[in-house]
Amino acid sequence: MALAGELQRDTALSKPAARTFKPLDMPELEYTPGLAKEMAPLYEKVKHVVPSIEWPFFAPYIHAINRLKKERDAVILAHNYQTPEIFHGVADIAGDSLQLAKEATKVDASVIVQCGVHFMAETSKLLNPQKTVLIPDVRAGCSLADSITGADVRLLRQKYPGVPIITYVNTSAEVKAESDICCTSSNALKIVESFGVDRVLCIPDEYLAQNIANQTKVKVIAWKGHCEVHERFTPEELRQYRKDDPNIVIIAHPECPPAVVAEADFSGSTSGMIDWVKKNKPARVVMVTECSMSDNVAVENPDVEFVRPCNLCPHMKRISLKNILDSLVYMREEVMVDPAIAGRARLAVERMINLKN
Repeated sequence: MALAGELQRDTALSKPAARTFKPLDMPELEYTPGLAKEMAPLYEKVKHVVPSIEWPFFAPYIHAINRLKKERDAVILAHNYQTPEIFHGVADIAGDSLQLAKEATKVDASVIVQCGVHFMAETSKLLNPQKTVLIPDVRAGCSLADSITGADVRLLRQKYPGVPIITYVNTSAEVKAESDICCTSSNALKIVESFGVDRVLCIPDEYLAQNIANQTKVKVIAWKGHCEVHERFTPEELRQYRKDDPNIVIIAHPECPPAVVAEADFSGSTSGMIDWVKKNKPARVVMVTECSMSDNVAVENPDVEFVRPCNLCPHMKRISLKNILDSLVYMREEVMVDPAIAGRARLAVERMINLKN
C-alpha cells in the first residue's frame, strides 16, 4: 500500500503547472569588435577544437544564450556528446546520463533546457515535474530508445516472472514505467548485483548487457537493442590503430560490441572515460565513442593527443546554438510526460539515483 500511495503522489506531482511564457525579442547576432574582445577568454580555451573561421558565427549565439538564460531563469544541461561550442560555451551542467539525472534533481532554475536527446529531457521532466523542460529539437531521438516499447517490457515480465527488470536510462518514460529500476553504463554492474538473485533482465542494450555479464556471476538476460554509433565500431578497426601505433591507448564505451571492448585498454561510461584520461594522461588515446566527446575532453587535456574515430550521433547533432537560442526565445519545445506513467517511471529513476554504494 505504501508503494501505491507513493505512485499516487508522484502522479499528482507530474501534472504540469499552468504557466504562460511570452516570446522575447530575438537578439542581434552581430560579431562586433567589442563582442570579440568580451568573448576572447572563452575562445582561448576552445581554440584548438573550434576553428577560428567558425568562431565569429558561434560567439554571438553563445553571448545571447547566456544572457537569455538569466532572463528566463533557465539552466542548460548538456550531454558529453554535444559539440564544444555548446559543451564549453553555454552548458551550466555537463556530463553523462547518470550525472545529468542526478544534477537535474538539484536544479533551482524554473526552466531546464536539455541539450541531448529526447529520453534525457523526459528524465529531467520526471525528476522535476513542476519545472518547464525544453528540448531545442524534439526530433532528437535515440536508436536504442526506439528499440523497445512498454508493451515489450510487459511481455518480458510475463515470460520471465519474478526476474528483476533493469532498464537502461536510454529509454522512453513508458519503458521506464514498466521496469523495476533504471541503470546507466556507469552503474549497471552495481545494480545487476544489488538484487542478490541469480538472473536479471538488463534491457534494451544487448552489448551493455553482454559486457556486464562478462563481469559477474549473475545471468544477464539481454534484449537486441543497439546504439547506432557504438555498434559500428569493430575489433579490426581497433587492431589497425595498434598496428599503426603500438603505444596508442584505446578506451571504449560498454555500448560497443564485446569483441570491441575486449580490444580496449579500458572500458567505461563517458564520465568514466573522461576521468580515466584526466588521471592517466596518455600521450595518445582513442576514445571509442561518439567523436564530439574527444573534442570536449581535449579542451581540458591539451597535452593529450586524441585520435578521433569519428562516429557521429545524428540525433545529438540536431541540437545547435541556433535552436537553443530559439528554444529560449520562444520557449519551445516543451517536454511533457503522461501523468498515467510518470509516477512509475520516476520511481525507477529515483531507485537508481538513491541506490547506496
